[in-house]
Amino acid sequence: MNLNQIHNVYFIGIGGIGMSALARYFKTIGKNVSGYDKTETQLTNELQQLGIGIHFEDNIDLIPADYYIENTLVIITPAVAVQHSEWNYFIERNFEVKKRAEVLGIITKDTFCFAVAGTHGKTSTSGILGHILFESGVNVTAFVGGIVENYNSNLIGNGKTVTVVEADEFDRSFLHLHPNIACVTSMDADHLDIYGDKSAIEASFVEFADKVEDKSKLFITKDLPINGITCAVNEEANFSAFNIRIVNSQYVFDVRTPMEIIQNLEFGLPGKHNLMNALMALAMAKTFGLSNEDIAAALRSFKGIKRRFSYQIKRENLIYIDDYAHHPTEINAVHQAVRELYPEKKVLAIFQPHLFSRTRDFADDFARSLAAFDEVILLDIYPARELPMEGITSTWLLEKINNNHKKLVSKQGLISSILASDATIIVTIGAGDIGEMVPLIKKALYETI
Repeated sequence: MNLNQIHNVYFIGIGGIGMSALARYFKTIGKNVSGYDKTETQLTNELQQLGIGIHFEDNIDLIPADYYIENTLVIITPAVAVQHSEWNYFIERNFEVKKRAEVLGIITKDTFCFAVAGTHGKTSTSGILGHILFESGVNVTAFVGGIVENYNSNLIGNGKTVTVVEADEFDRSFLHLHPNIACVTSMDADHLDIYGDKSAIEASFVEFADKVEDKSKLFITKDLPINGITCAVNEEANFSAFNIRIVNSQYVFDVRTPMEIIQNLEFGLPGKHNLMNALMALAMAKTFGLSNEDIAAALRSFKGIKRRFSYQIKRENLIYIDDYAHHPTEINAVHQAVRELYPEKKVLAIFQPHLFSRTRDFADDFARSLAAFDEVILLDIYPARELPMEGITSTWLLEKINNNHKKLVSKQGLISSILASDATIIVTIGAGDIGEMVPLIKKALYETI
């Protein structure tokens, strides 16, 4: 497919974080862009402010009339049900209908492509890498699965020669990509509703890694069953971060590369997982040929990703942090970062489970991760693309959490429950619509200061 011949791009599920980045991209390069989503959100509002038409009802009569012609590309998200009438309308009339991952594959095929894979760390690593490349003057476009604070966007740059993409393992989407340099940050079991078991997801990551022909341009953590260049924090590896200190609430550290030692790098995102993400981005940028000075300056100026350990309130007597964590490993990373920064403070975690299947598959791990906080508030499971499963509820999960200070609340009762706590560190966690409640929680907490 030749994107130069496409005039209109229509998105079904335009409000998703990955879909919206593509929508921004096509709008930026001069295409007519429109779409559907089920729910109005801050992301859809931002797209509308860019001049992108969006409606929120599955109704073919709401598709703009000039999109009925040829030279219209239709992009769908896997989250949309197969019975969606607009999707079926385009299929029945033989329009060009492609998944988001397929379109990314087309866009990146003729570029120098950085691909960031892993069940955790994709968004932060790709955001850091995109920022390093952009700040170093590289002609780059980075598609990021989160809003990068430096740009208030999930799209960095508008270059035509280099791309950065998140290599998403969901639905084996990353196999559509053509990476020149890639990394795999982790291979934990996830998306078992798609893969069935851990061995299947690992096999898919191995297949992705094999797409990088030059293994000196594939970066991995030490524990992965893949051949590549190893990265580690406080361990021996090809690229190793060491001599780690916390100065003025940020990391200062050194990196040992195969060629040299880079000293006194500064990075402001808390948590050892974020230090690993920064190290992965540094290794890829060094391999691409960027200077130590440019990399160091970009790491120092990187502000983070919204909903990735994102400070909402940062006062002496009250801290409110919001994070997208939706897997036990990610919740553990949030807990590690909070304890490292605030070891003597009482921490309240508010968690909204995401997907019935993920809650079922990792219930015991979720329970252990959440029990580590001083106090736990649990919301009902956010279903996303799934229908309820018998017996899989937040009440069931709550019973598994070994913590004397735990309770299940409704979204309507959440703010009053938060205000009733004497915790001075508040953390909201989850990938569902809890993110839409953050401004309300922030406002209510500010009124107590």
